[in-house]
Amino acid sequence: MSFDELNRVPHRRFNPLLREWVLVSPHRTQRPWLGRVETLQTPPAVTFDPNCYLCPGNRRAGGAQTPRYSQTYVFDNDYPAMLPDIAPLHFDTAGLLVGHGEQGICRVMCFSPRHDLTVPRMSPQELRGIVNGWVEQYSALGQIPWIGHVQIFENRGEMMGASNPHPHCQIWANGSQPNIPTRELASFREYRAEKHSCLLCDYLKLELELNERVVCQNDAFAVVVPFWAVWPFESLVLSKRHLASIDQLSGAERDLLGDILRRITVRYDNLFETAFPYSMGFHQKPTDGAAYEEWHLHAHYFPPLLRSATIQKFMVGYELLGSPQRDLTPERAAAHLVEAGETHYLDRAADMGNH
Repeated sequence: MSFDELNRVPHRRFNPLLREWVLVSPHRTQRPWLGRVETLQTPPAVTFDPNCYLCPGNRRAGGAQTPRYSQTYVFDNDYPAMLPDIAPLHFDTAGLLVGHGEQGICRVMCFSPRHDLTVPRMSPQELRGIVNGWVEQYSALGQIPWIGHVQIFENRGEMMGASNPHPHCQIWANGSQPNIPTRELASFREYRAEKHSCLLCDYLKLELELNERVVCQNDAFAVVVPFWAVWPFESLVLSKRHLASIDQLSGAERDLLGDILRRITVRYDNLFETAFPYSMGFHQKPTDGAAYEEWHLHAHYFPPLLRSATIQKFMVGYELLGSPQRDLTPERAAAHLVEAGETHYLDRAADMGNH
């Protein structure tokens, strides 16, 4: 069966990372929409907001003072989801009511002192500063003896739960392995045992050969809409060299990581000419000291927008009770992202205004 045939009929696609199936329904893309229409957050238009607790010099909600930082700035979250100092807790009743205490450290990293400056509009030097900050945090937190996993993630936009539009990400480090990375690790190990190679190295080689879902690439990274994507414009950032974590990146690769993240987020903004909402995060090897040679560094982008800047995909009904489902095929999504281009729509508008 060809891709053309596959894109005309309902079918399932297998996700080898999570070892689950995705239902694809390409015939439903023209269905009318009478559901909820979102109101998107207007992008900040000021470089400094006196009411923003992440802007330099302002007081945060918990009372702490944000210093007058000039580059990136990292601090312990004032309202963390986990705490580093908790008493041991183990609860188990018949193996059905089971609970364990969970130590953790939650940090916030401001990308820039500018309130209005987001990743797609940053310079290579500013992006390198962010990547360096991620490397420092992953390395430092990973060296704490009881930390077993470090999760770097960014929620952009109110739609994705971001409480503040100031450009920032979060870094959560905890003792146990979260669910999704645990499932990915099992898949990496099973694939390596069976094929004696890396799952994502082989997958990326295949995607580059087919060039059906490749959005953009540079010498060190490629962005693809994965064959098994669930979210409408989901993408996967893959390192071309087999490495397990960002602290293994060379200096040139750190620059190229910043470059590829800027390029995919420019395309996202251009898609509907808005500050495109998404959740993004890196998946890296655990930090318990083992080698994890099967692990391959990658990042996921999960954007909720479906057909316009106001229509969102919801995970409800069949997707909560059965399996993930999508209408827009990954191939069409990749084509839309390729067509979106890498000149930011705001820069295009400014250029037109100058002529």
